[in-house]
Amino acid sequence: MPDRDPRMAVFPGSFDPFTYGHLDIIRRGARLFDRLVIGVGKNPDKPALFSANERVEMIRQETADITNVEVLPFEGLTFEFVLRLNAKVILRGIRDSVDLRSELQAANTNLMVGDVETVFLLTTDQHALTSSTLIKQVVELGGADRPSLSRIVPPAVLDRLLHKLNKPG
Repeated sequence: MPDRDPRMAVFPGSFDPFTYGHLDIIRRGARLFDRLVIGVGKNPDKPALFSANERVEMIRQETADITNVEVLPFEGLTFEFVLRLNAKVILRGIRDSVDLRSELQAANTNLMVGDVETVFLLTTDQHALTSSTLIKQVVELGGADRPSLSRIVPPAVLDRLLHKLNKPG
C-alpha cells in the first residue's frame, strides 16, 4: 500500500440534518488540513430523515466556498472509507464528556483495526449543545418558527427540514 496522505483528513458523520456545528468543525478542519473530505455515512442506530444524496447536496451547498473540501457519500465502516481515500486521519468534533467517551472508543478501534488516527476538535460554546436528533424533534413538534433555530441550522437546511416533515415554513 502506498503511503497515506497525512495532509488529508476525513470528517465522517450522518449529518441528518447538517448544522452550523458541523460547519464550524469543517471550516476549522479545512484550515488544519490541505484536503478535507466530508464522508456522509449511515448511523445504524438512527433512521435517516434525509437520503444520503440529499445530505451530500445540502453539505455541498453550505461548503461551496471552502476550496479544499469535498463531500462524498459512503457505506460501511469509516476506517475502510478512509483507507479507500488513501487518507490517514479522521477528524471528529467533541461536544461534551458523553461524546468524548464514545468517540474515544471509536478512535481506538479505528486505530487498532485500520491504523487510522483520529484528531478531535472541541466544539465552540455556541455549538456545544447542538444535536441533529434534537433539531428534528423540535421541528416535528412545532418549534420551527423559533428565530433561534436559524442560529443552529442554515436556512436552506431548515427549509428542507420543514418540507420533509410537512411543516409550513
